[in-house]
Amino acid sequence: MILSSLLVRTAMESNLSRYGHRQTYPSRGVQGGRDEDGEVATRAELRDVAIIAHVDHGKTTLVDAMLRQAGTFHDRAEVVDRVLDSMDLEREKGITILAKQAAFHFGARRLNVVDTPGHADFGGEVERALAMVDGAMLLVDAAEGPRPQTRFVLRKAFESGLPVIPIVNKVDRPDARIGEVIDETLELFFDLDAPESQLDIPFLFGSARDGWLSLDQPDGPILDTPVGGDLGPLVDALFEWLPAPSFTEGAPLQALVTNLDASPYLGRLAICRVVEGTMRKGQQLAWCRRDGTVDRARCVELLVAEGLERIPTESAGPGELIAVAGIDEITVGETLADTESPVALPLLHIDEPSLSMTIGVNTSPLAGREGSKLTARMLRDRLDAELLGNVAIRVLATERPDTFEVQGRGELQLAVLVEIMRREGFELSVGKPEVLTRTVDGVLEEPIERLSVEVPEDHLGTMTQLLAKRKARVERIVHHGTGWVSLEHLVPARGLIGIRSELLTQTRGTAQIHHAFERYEPWQGVIRTRVSGSLVADRAGVTTPYSLASLAERGTLFVGPGEEVYEGMVVGESSRPEDMDVNPTREKKLTNMRSSSADVLVRLPPWRELTLEQALEQADETECVEVTPQTVRLRKVVLDQSERARGRKREARAAE
Repeated sequence: MILSSLLVRTAMESNLSRYGHRQTYPSRGVQGGRDEDGEVATRAELRDVAIIAHVDHGKTTLVDAMLRQAGTFHDRAEVVDRVLDSMDLEREKGITILAKQAAFHFGARRLNVVDTPGHADFGGEVERALAMVDGAMLLVDAAEGPRPQTRFVLRKAFESGLPVIPIVNKVDRPDARIGEVIDETLELFFDLDAPESQLDIPFLFGSARDGWLSLDQPDGPILDTPVGGDLGPLVDALFEWLPAPSFTEGAPLQALVTNLDASPYLGRLAICRVVEGTMRKGQQLAWCRRDGTVDRARCVELLVAEGLERIPTESAGPGELIAVAGIDEITVGETLADTESPVALPLLHIDEPSLSMTIGVNTSPLAGREGSKLTARMLRDRLDAELLGNVAIRVLATERPDTFEVQGRGELQLAVLVEIMRREGFELSVGKPEVLTRTVDGVLEEPIERLSVEVPEDHLGTMTQLLAKRKARVERIVHHGTGWVSLEHLVPARGLIGIRSELLTQTRGTAQIHHAFERYEPWQGVIRTRVSGSLVADRAGVTTPYSLASLAERGTLFVGPGEEVYEGMVVGESSRPEDMDVNPTREKKLTNMRSSSADVLVRLPPWRELTLEQALEQADETECVEVTPQTVRLRKVVLDQSERARGRKREARAAE
């Protein structure tokens, strides 16, 4: 650790001498400079902190432990794990999707903690959360070390000028490699051009699940909780190393809207950080809108966080994270200011979308049987409502009035949006995800992702061959000595569409894959991502075991016996590269002849029930996904078999 720290510090000093300046953390939240005495006023008793980490490195678990030790829950309270993951989808997938806030007291000290998503697809939530805080905690798994999403979120934190307290979590894992993880984290700081002052902040070590952290680096895994161990060292480090909210004495009110919420009693809530001045209940406000206009508004109700709840308050000062009710049309990035001097704060910068897909009403023959929201007007209203609170997506019109193009950060973000709408009662037709390109100085560029994969050593050759077909470039290969290998690649984003299911198939379900946006590069050429065709039903009806038994020899089935199908519906994956029209409804003909095997039970191999994410990965350019509240089906865009055949002939003639 000491050697790595010296190497990183020496490298940063060489950068200092090379460029002739030193990068430092800028002052956040001070719009008027200094007060009359030349000093910036601060609130020493308050800290606004974000938790950033890779997926499943312990962010939400740490918040649970902090809430318990702060006395937020009384002795008889029934507390669930990962209490901040309140959405059903978050608990099912085991990830954080929406940035959430909790506030609690440690003695006279008050902490506002924002739990942020660890997946790069939800980067819009990360950027909004970082606009609310003055510092961050970085959690790193003691065995896995920094991962692609760690790099992504940490880069955002340094770009925002946030000091970061590094925490090595899960030191109780038997495979913990604490010293190596510290070295990797310091190297990551250097790669991301962290300020030199970042190296002065000490590491903390412990287990969020067991509720303890310490400044003392353990020699190896610690399987038992130390006597008297708690989160006190973390709270002390937060107040010692992270800056307090700063403001200018006597400055007029300025509050930045960073998120939106809704209350059944108060309507829309604007989640804000008070940057300057004081917000009071009933106060007349200047509403600085995104288009540059200024309207009058009123703070009907003012709420602050206390534990996991929001409670009414009469006023809130600088640095407070508040919820304002009474402004129905307010959106993210706007400013609430003083009526006499309405000065808008800079708008939040959100990264551009890198992926798009079409979402339209369900047009299949089975439409309308399960959902309650079926019209284009309902779909348009729902997407407009999503735009108000989710600044990371865009919605564009298409040639068809019942279909819209939705652009976002990644496949998972768009799949989560579709899954939420599905649970609300929508029936949808969803197109294959496509990457968004751009042209710079006449050169076509596409998004490049940093891909991290962990596989057993036995599958290293298979993994390398599979990624090479998708134009992946090897950046790093690490042998852990435990039979597992970590690989890092740079790969075009379009090469990752559909890769997860293929990787799991080739590695027998053992591969672990994560990726995050890295940069734009010139177009990498043609990538053939799918080599198999589809088994397409050529008529409507109900599937039979007799027919499916013969089709199972031609590929992998997506449907079981007794399911209703229609012409153009994809019922399986063909073992050949071209599509195959099949009849899955064929019944066994009755005869007057008997044989010894006539009444033998038909034994079908297990079929693959596609989830929404798997269906989106499986679809090709001629297919789309039918999504209803209870069913996910894969179908051809053109259902009629004759029309598809004529279309293939036209394409063949055009190619000649």
